[in-house]
Amino acid sequence: MMKTFILKKVVRLSIIVAVVAGFSFTMVNLAPLDPVTAYLGFDRMQISQAQEEQIIRRWGLGKPPVERFFIWSKRIITGDFGRSVIFNQPVTSVIAKRFSASLWLMALAWGLSGICGFVLGVAAGTYRGSVLDQGIRIYAYVLASTPAFWIGMLLLVIFAVQLGWLPFCCAGPLGVPPDEITFLQRLRHLLLPALTLSIIGIAQIAMHTREKMIDVFMSDYALFAMAQGESRLGVALRHGLRHALLPAVTLQFATLGELFGGSVLAEQVFSYPGLGRTAVEAGVRGDVPLLLGIVLCSTLFVVAGNTIADLIYQLVDPRIRLAN
Repeated sequence: MMKTFILKKVVRLSIIVAVVAGFSFTMVNLAPLDPVTAYLGFDRMQISQAQEEQIIRRWGLGKPPVERFFIWSKRIITGDFGRSVIFNQPVTSVIAKRFSASLWLMALAWGLSGICGFVLGVAAGTYRGSVLDQGIRIYAYVLASTPAFWIGMLLLVIFAVQLGWLPFCCAGPLGVPPDEITFLQRLRHLLLPALTLSIIGIAQIAMHTREKMIDVFMSDYALFAMAQGESRLGVALRHGLRHALLPAVTLQFATLGELFGGSVLAEQVFSYPGLGRTAVEAGVRGDVPLLLGIVLCSTLFVVAGNTIADLIYQLVDPRIRLAN
């Protein structure tokens, strides 16, 4: 059963990557952006015709789009993502460096949103209809429809500008070499962008967990336990947590795509040198190899999260294993 499940996921991943690669390459080539001008950063009329042709040959821009797509696909299969126009480095090196920075940010935000969302959802479902429940629901409904960049700018104004508790930007103190930045300094610069992502992510987990807890309290065993004198808190701790935890963890893994999308906006607001900010820079400056490499890597990241979520259900719930 598990071999069949893994085989299906591999086939599905291959199809998704192929579709995303073709769509992304097409959209990049249809964009009204001149790669040569974006590469130079100034008017291309200031260079000679020979220099322009040399740049075009170097980056393979003179070939038809279909031919360039197949050449690029062949290199991708062999693990060669090309060289970044902006950084003049292999795309894999740029992605590895920037993704490591984004990974710290997303991991902290992912953990905060999961833990806080689960606790709030359990509290709201346990005391359904109370003032606490109403407050948590209002919080979730409001923030679920709030843009991430607006939350980021609000936190920036309050905690960095007015109170001066946290830094404005970057992944470490300005002027300090990356290898000399301490863990506490990195954590201090991570707090605001991580809070921006987690505050919005809390809402979805909280409301989902709340519904699961309500289902628990409407079950026969919960009603019997409360009829025997058990408190609502006791029922929640003894019966509710284990029923609500698995769906919450699964949903948390399934929201990795939204987390990555939110990190793009958060990194822009706080000038955090992560993969999301690099993707924006690559798109603006016409760095096609880097942009396409980031798109494929982010696709793998999101699909991996969904696969882990499915795998957890496969391992824990025997009914799903039998169904497959």
